[in-house]
Amino acid sequence: MGLLSHIKALSDETRLQMYSVLLSHELNVNDIVDILGISQPRASRHLKILADAGLVSSRRDGLWVFYRAVNGHKSAEMLKELVLTDTELSAELRRLEEKIAEKAREKTLFYDSLAPRWDMLKEGIFGTINIAHEIAARAHSCDIAADFGCGTGELLPILAEKAPHVIGIDRSPKMLEEARRRLKENGRHIELRIGEIEHLPMRDGETELAVMNMVLHHLSEPQKGIREAWRTIKPGGRCIIVELNKHHREEFRTTLGHRWLGFPRKLMEEWLVGAGFNMKDVAQFKTRSGLGISIFVSEKTS
Repeated sequence: MGLLSHIKALSDETRLQMYSVLLSHELNVNDIVDILGISQPRASRHLKILADAGLVSSRRDGLWVFYRAVNGHKSAEMLKELVLTDTELSAELRRLEEKIAEKAREKTLFYDSLAPRWDMLKEGIFGTINIAHEIAARAHSCDIAADFGCGTGELLPILAEKAPHVIGIDRSPKMLEEARRRLKENGRHIELRIGEIEHLPMRDGETELAVMNMVLHHLSEPQKGIREAWRTIKPGGRCIIVELNKHHREEFRTTLGHRWLGFPRKLMEEWLVGAGFNMKDVAQFKTRSGLGISIFVSEKTS
C-alpha cells in the first residue's frame, strides 16, 4: 500500500486514535472497545480499514484475534512524529494510555483475588508432574538466582538451595503476601520485589539464574519478558522457562487470566535465540488432562 492509502485510512479520528494505541500495544477487539468507548461492530469496521491499508496486522490465538500496528513504513514514523509534536494528539494518547494502565491495574486485582488458591490452581494444571523438581534438576549452583513471576513463592526455597541469595518478583501484592507467609520460617536470604516482567526491577546482569514458571502466557508481549530476562542475567548465566504447549482451553482466559493459549516450541525457541540466548535443552511432558508442558533451558552468550 502507498502513502496515499495510509493517509486516507488515518483521516478518521477514531482510526487515528486506534492506530496510535496499536503502535505501542497488542490489543483484541474487546480491549479496543473498552479503551476507545465504541461499539464492537464499529471497532471491527475500523480495524478492517486499517488492515486493508496495511497499517495493522492480526494474530489469531484460539477464538481471539489480537491486533497491532505494522511498523517499518513511513506512515508509522510520520504518525509517531505527529503524536510527539502535536499537543492535541499527545493529550489524547495520554488519556488512552491511562485507560490501558487502568485495565492493567484491574488485571493485578484479578491476580490478587486468585492468590489464596494459586497453588491449588497450578496443581490442577500440572497434575502429578513435579515441576519444582524438574526445575531444580536443571538449575545450576550460583551466587544469585531469581524467579520472575514468583507467585506465592513455591520455587523460592528450592532456588535457595542453589544460591545464597534469591530474588522473587511478582506484579501482585497479594501473591507476594502469600509468598512472605510461606517464607516466614525459611526466607532469610530471599528478597521479594514487586514489579512487571516486562520492566523488571533489577540491574543489568544482576542474576546468574532466572526462572519463569508459567508466566509468559499472561503477557501481551512475551518477547519483552524474555528480553528483560536476558538483560538481567550475567553472561554465561542460565534461563529456565516452563510453559504450556499450544492448546485450545479457552476457559483459561477467564479462570486463570491467560492471554496466550500456550506456545509452539519453535516460536519459543525463536524468541529465546532472538533475544541472545543459546538453546541448551527442551524437555516435554504430558499431563493427565492432556495438556503439554515444555521446559526450555538456555544460556546467555558471553
